[in-house]
Amino acid sequence: MRGTVHKLALVAAALLAIAGCRQQAPFAPPPRANDKIEVPVQNSVIAVPVTADLTALTRQLEREVPRTLARINRKGETCVAPKRLKVAFVKLKTPRLKCDIVGTVTRGPMRFDGRGQDFVITLPVRATVEARDIGGILKRETATAAANVRIVARLSLNRDWSPTGKVDIRYTWSDEPHVDFLGQRIEFTEAADKELRGAISSFERSLPRELAKLGLRREIEQLWSKAFTSLELNRANPPVWMRITPKELQYGGYSLSGRTATFRLGLKAQTETFVGDRPPNPPTTPLPQLSPLDAAPGKLLFYIPVIADYAQLEPVVQRALVRRSERPFEVPGLGPIRAEFGAVDVYGTEGGRVAVGVTFRATQLEGSLGEAQGQVWLTGIPVNAENSRKIAFDGVQITGDTDRPGADLLLSMANSPGFAQTIGAALAQNFERDYDELMIKITRAIASKREGDLMIRATIDDVRTGRLKAAGQGLYLPVEGTGNAAITLSPR
Repeated sequence: MRGTVHKLALVAAALLAIAGCRQQAPFAPPPRANDKIEVPVQNSVIAVPVTADLTALTRQLEREVPRTLARINRKGETCVAPKRLKVAFVKLKTPRLKCDIVGTVTRGPMRFDGRGQDFVITLPVRATVEARDIGGILKRETATAAANVRIVARLSLNRDWSPTGKVDIRYTWSDEPHVDFLGQRIEFTEAADKELRGAISSFERSLPRELAKLGLRREIEQLWSKAFTSLELNRANPPVWMRITPKELQYGGYSLSGRTATFRLGLKAQTETFVGDRPPNPPTTPLPQLSPLDAAPGKLLFYIPVIADYAQLEPVVQRALVRRSERPFEVPGLGPIRAEFGAVDVYGTEGGRVAVGVTFRATQLEGSLGEAQGQVWLTGIPVNAENSRKIAFDGVQITGDTDRPGADLLLSMANSPGFAQTIGAALAQNFERDYDELMIKITRAIASKREGDLMIRATIDDVRTGRLKAAGQGLYLPVEGTGNAAITLSPR
């Protein structure tokens, strides 16, 4: 019997030892999430206006087109056709008068103007024509004439981005070349026309060659390759970057103003937003073939997260609890409890929840539970309404070390309305100020931004906020925006 009692005592002691070890086992707080903030990838069509100064083209054409457009030297032309006349009942036939036609067709200074899509070249033309040995009667007659040549050129781009031109050339004589002889008008228009048409055809063939000297494709290639970059939207707190990955370059025509042609291009690009360090530039791809513009260029879509760093929330919660501890917490069934708060730990945990760990000492003012010290954890899901920056927390759960002495007192106080409401109010941050400050900084950043040889100008037209999300990297509010953006090549 005595041996049995001794064995039972040993078993009881072992059980107590096991129980004591279990009570001292450390409590595992909620697991930390390590996921990063993921911002959706968007496709934007950024306006890429490319300008070409046509001054050099006009100077080259001025040099290329000779002052003397044509020389006329035609032998034995019919100057006056024969006519049948009736004189005193007698029918007579006047002789056919032959002559040699010689002369020159010259031009004056070219005048250039651009309107809409028409590049207009006006060419004043003057012809000096002589009729020599007219029917063996007259030795020489000289005629002068004037015409205006109007050349309307329309530019276009081939699939390989090389420029070409379609030319419509018309001219009208304001004073046709002619002489008056024996009461008759002798015209030399046909001879002048033939030579002038040949000169104009030569000009038409030279225009595409001169357009190729503009170097337009080279400039477009440079712009395309340099557009693979990252744009800084916010320098710090937090640093935010937008990475641009061009996918397609579209062409939507051009407009002319004087001697400047502006080609309307749309850069179809993938835009990604990154929080933290500058992301590496995407790999550059060769300039793709031209494709037609299928949307108005300039539309910029972006996502920008407004982030609350968990470390920044910890002192907010701690200050709120310290202020609240100035008066006792009323705990149902336990009466008033005095609390003294210490460290606060805040981070993201599993299931899109936020974990708040609070270390404190609780003292029951009326009862036998006395005093307890330890750490409890509150977890909850951040919620907000669409397009609202005010947040609250749902599904609040309280956990703690239930094996610690006095755990009942700690958990009872943590579950009291005053405790949860204080933490909830502290975490129910109004993002309005952070949001406004970030949007002001981003608007300034992209209003006029240089990235290497690129000048990026953008405006933000409309912004909407989405649903709050808790990630390991921080508590963030997704912001979706639309605006207009243009990129131009501007070497330093």
